[in-house]
Amino acid sequence: MSTLLLKNARLLATMDDKRREIVDGGLFVRHNVIEQVGPTAELPATADTIIDLTDHVLLPGLVNTHHHLYQTLTRALAPDADLFTWLKTLYPIWANLTDEAIYISTLTGLAELALSGCTTSSDHLYIYPNDCTLDSQIRAAQEIGVRFHAARGSMSLGESQGGLPPDRVTEKEPFILRDSQRLIETYHDGSRHAMLRVVLAPCSPFSVTPDLMRETADLARSYQVRLHTHLAETLEEEEFCLATFGQRPVAYVESLGWTGDDVWHAHCVHMSSPEIELFGRTGTGVAHCPCSNMRLASGIAPVLAWRAANVPVGLGVDGSASNDSSHMLAEARQAMLLQRVAPARYLSETPGGRGGFAGDAGAMSARQALELATRGGAAVLGRDDIGYLAPGMSADCIAVNLNRLEFAGALHDPLSALVFCQPPWVDYAIINGKVVVEPDGYGRSQLTTLDLEPIRQRHNQIAAAMIAG
Repeated sequence: MSTLLLKNARLLATMDDKRREIVDGGLFVRHNVIEQVGPTAELPATADTIIDLTDHVLLPGLVNTHHHLYQTLTRALAPDADLFTWLKTLYPIWANLTDEAIYISTLTGLAELALSGCTTSSDHLYIYPNDCTLDSQIRAAQEIGVRFHAARGSMSLGESQGGLPPDRVTEKEPFILRDSQRLIETYHDGSRHAMLRVVLAPCSPFSVTPDLMRETADLARSYQVRLHTHLAETLEEEEFCLATFGQRPVAYVESLGWTGDDVWHAHCVHMSSPEIELFGRTGTGVAHCPCSNMRLASGIAPVLAWRAANVPVGLGVDGSASNDSSHMLAEARQAMLLQRVAPARYLSETPGGRGGFAGDAGAMSARQALELATRGGAAVLGRDDIGYLAPGMSADCIAVNLNRLEFAGALHDPLSALVFCQPPWVDYAIINGKVVVEPDGYGRSQLTTLDLEPIRQRHNQIAAAMIAG
């Protein structure tokens, strides 16, 4: 088995149960699993591959719990719209998606994520016009080398039935369920250190029927795979659920069996204290997407209230048409800063059922934000093999060189510098024991698994054609 030694890191942030931070630290990896963690002097002196991380900060790979990679093709459109207006503007453009577009956009988005320090990503692909398949997205993830949770999304409730999306971008529910079963049986790997898992993910309360939600939950649990959807993102969604189902979004999904430690929801901006307590009691997870929530004026999520209630919380960059980037360190920074504007210190319940907030300059620290991006994301995805650095864990880690202009004056606390200062691309990303990002001959970060330039050019050609069409 091959071995890898990372040594001499200025600071190693393990994010382990003791939250150890080791000066002059490193890792020893055998094949794809961490064998030793500690001061460089205590590690083996030789390995098949040795990387000297002098003046670097070393930490676990970041975990992205919510994304729509195909949306890299439609960035900066409808820039001033709220969620429903934004969706109605973009649905007709997304109707022009092809299977090649899914493949190329996945390569583009995952490359961007890897360069920003993401080593594990989920993606929620819920629209399948023309010849689009989830299979091509899975192929792209395997070529990039990112650990991947492929969420088979779906939309079945079109405008003619009272839903939001146009009928032409929806699918028939029997086909959705058959294809979901096929994908699980073909691709899902439930073993420890798995590189690929399948998730079932009907899109949202306003784009699928209650029957599809129930049947999808039954199917997922029969195969022991996880469930994911959008929930409580906007007040408009809340009004839709009250008018259509007679319930607020959380009560609606609870009635369909969509709470539990095998479920995580994206956004959850508008939740009451009892709803937060329900999620904590049942272990229902949340993907927090601060940039998207700000971009679409959805609101500020009650992150600290979730954490106080023991709700599993991870970060998601969300779709690249509502962020409009895929930078995990930037997302961690935004999560920290936004909670200082309105953290989840709940006040008395309002008549509408939602709590109020009060500001606190110390609401979230840089280390807490990085914890959301690592351990938090791993917990949300149901992983016990990623999220922190310890013997027996998957060999997923990132390193950032501190000798750069944006960190000048911040070297007294390298870990805080990663969040407070300008978010950089990482210098190294190691995934499953393999180097996926490393510096080129000029010190610039580069992907080792893919030549990005032809992908970038083809991506822009496809995007232009979709928008023009």
